[in-house]
Amino acid sequence: MALDLRPNCECCDRDLPPSSKEARICSYECTFCADCVDKVLRNVCPNCGGGFVPRPIRPATAWRPGVSLAARPASHRRVHLSYDRAEVAAFTERVCAVPPEAR
Repeated sequence: MALDLRPNCECCDRDLPPSSKEARICSYECTFCADCVDKVLRNVCPNCGGGFVPRPIRPATAWRPGVSLAARPASHRRVHLSYDRAEVAAFTERVCAVPPEAR
């Protein structure tokens, strides 16, 4: 099973191609850009309450058979938040003081 490598930030809809160093994911693979994680979400996933890590970059080159971006392409399905900005802000405020490992 490979990560979906979702193509966009769920908050601002910024494009996040598979090679983006700006993509961040939570443990459920909710995907956001680094700017939204830092400035809007304050390292709180608005969907699950977890923290974020940089999304791994799938190799474009097949260094081993069957394991490359060509063999397992990134998703094209764009995902968007189910919550409005006010709901996200209230949730983030409630959770952000708790370190991700203690949530």
